[in-house]
Amino acid sequence: MAEKKLYDAARIGDAATLQQLLQTYQHLLDVVSFPCLKNVLHIAIKHGKENIVEEVLKINPELALELDSKNSSSLHLAAARGSEGIAKRLLAIAPEMCWCRDVHDMNPLHVAAMKGNEAVLEEMLQLDILPAAARLHRGQTVLHLCVKHRQLGTLTVLVDKLRDLVSAKDDDGETLLHFAVRANQLEIVEYLKRACRREKLTKNSNGKTALDIFEENSGDSRTCKKMKNNLEKFSNLSIFQNFQRYSEMTMVAAVLIATMAFQAAVSPPGGVWQADGLDNETGRAYKAGFAVMATKHPRTYKSFVIANIVSFISSTIAILLLSTAGASNHSRFVKIASFTEWVSMGAIAITYGASFVMTNPNMVEFGINNVVFITTGIFVPVIVVIFLLDSKGMKKRLVKRAKHTLFWVE
Repeated sequence: MAEKKLYDAARIGDAATLQQLLQTYQHLLDVVSFPCLKNVLHIAIKHGKENIVEEVLKINPELALELDSKNSSSLHLAAARGSEGIAKRLLAIAPEMCWCRDVHDMNPLHVAAMKGNEAVLEEMLQLDILPAAARLHRGQTVLHLCVKHRQLGTLTVLVDKLRDLVSAKDDDGETLLHFAVRANQLEIVEYLKRACRREKLTKNSNGKTALDIFEENSGDSRTCKKMKNNLEKFSNLSIFQNFQRYSEMTMVAAVLIATMAFQAAVSPPGGVWQADGLDNETGRAYKAGFAVMATKHPRTYKSFVIANIVSFISSTIAILLLSTAGASNHSRFVKIASFTEWVSMGAIAITYGASFVMTNPNMVEFGINNVVFITTGIFVPVIVVIFLLDSKGMKKRLVKRAKHTLFWVE
């Protein structure tokens, strides 16, 4: 009879009856256990009776540490219900329960996030942010949990606190975008696009991006078209980040070629004359410090100098353009730099060929014209192939952009 009265008092919030029962039965809170191993504190929290919770915690605060048959603590129950006041009282008495996990391997912060209870979640985050970073089943994060249960509010709260987890993958290689697409959550995809501008589309363990998953199950509704538009912006960001890496590699190549051209200018092949004199072979006079090859092979050396100057100037122009592109974020500078880099690579190849001809006796008859012919024969076809491949990619991008424009016009 006393147990039934205690249960009813906790359920309806009758503090007076609770006090009378405890005066009569002083150890009633210690011995009573309701179905599923729930104590009176669990019952009061489940029904949102904050006055009963306050009274029970005054008498026996250790009840906040007890778990029910599902390993749920009082803080789990408060997080699930969204009782901010009760959560505050429990945190003040047993803050370590933030780490306690139930049978579903979730701590109270996970539960609050899953249920969309922002106030309780923020209260627990103020105390300790680390429990929120704990991984769940199959490596999922609390952010995955928010997306899975369509809780944009708690997702927003957590992204501000756990920025490092935004791009985290679960054991299947799936990101927040994968989950959002599977749950058909346009609002969450739009939020991720705004809040995570530096993120990009990544592939899961099956080699599929969020856009791939969407296209497998997409329809023709306006919502689907908006979803695809948002995902394509993530895809464009991936292209831009690849473009940045390409710019960095081009800069390295430009610096290397400029260094080679400078070295060839100050230390020409064959060295320089050490003193003034007259070349017996050609009958030409020379001066100390002048290139030997300028006297021995004047025509070839002239071609060597021209190619070397072109290589050096085009490389320095590419460096200037890439530096400007990095500061202004202007892709056209990178495209122009790529062209000048092609020129410098062709010129440095001619420089190499001329050096080879001048310094090898068996190559004297080969001639600089053949060097230019071979270099051109190799570089031009390669550049044409690159241009054609890039044109095909550009054509596809233009078609997509045209379709997108027509959609919005309609």
